Amino acid sequence: MATIRSWTVSDTLWERVEPLIPTRKRKKGGTYRRRPGGGRKPMEPRKVFEAIIFVLRTGCQWKALPTAHFGSASAIHKYFLAWKRQKVFVTLWRKGLAEYDELEGIAWAWQSIDGAMVKAPLALATVGPNPTDRGKKGTKRSLLVDANGIPLSLVVSGAQRHDVALLEPTLDRIVVERPTPGPGAPHHLCGDKGYTGQPADEAVRARGYVPHIPQRGADVRATRPPPHARPRRWVVERTHSWLNRYRKLLVRFEKTT
Repeated sequence: MATIRSWTVSDTLWERVEPLIPTRKRKKGGTYRRRPGGGRKPMEPRKVFEAIIFVLRTGCQWKALPTAHFGSASAIHKYFLAWKRQKVFVTLWRKGLAEYDELEGIAWAWQSIDGAMVKAPLALATVGPNPTDRGKKGTKRSLLVDANGIPLSLVVSGAQRHDVALLEPTLDRIVVERPTPGPGAPHHLCGDKGYTGQPADEAVRARGYVPHIPQRGADVRATRPPPHARPRRWVVERTHSWLNRYRKLLVRFEKTT
């Protein structure tokens, strides 16, 4: 029985990814046509995608890719940059959410938002001094999830940006269409004390949410939910933990986003 690695792209996953990859015309038999004038034969998209997942999962440098298995590391990096410009990965996220919504249903009723800081020693864009890491370069991820921790929106900024400054951009960049909340189906938004304040409260309510944000100075015992109540806000912290398992996201060595 073959070992399945964490970066292995299954046939099922590739069936969903392949239609989103920019294609070139093929000859009979499935091989790519060369451009007029010759040149290198294009790499197989599935192999390129698997190499990208390998880098994402292991956190290795692009130059450290096992060329014996994946091929030219510089060529794979060029594919990655081209696919990013063409929004392949955002489209894949959007398609995945649409499929999840059809199968399971996005839990819009209770959403949670939170920021997390990661190191970014070489970054040049969307980076700033991390106030919790002796002012070293860092990046902040502002993440919005549904009640089950499924990512709905993500904004990347410098680590020095306060969570509340990223509140509105994060709420405005949900990658799928958000259903309109109504009297019988309200949307609740949970956040920590970093989102305290009248401007944040007004921004949340203006977007049709019922805010659930503890106020600074409030008695913790008075705001503690009953023992039988389901915890709501912690799911976003769990999702940040899931993302950090992909080592390329845990420490950002990329110079640009």
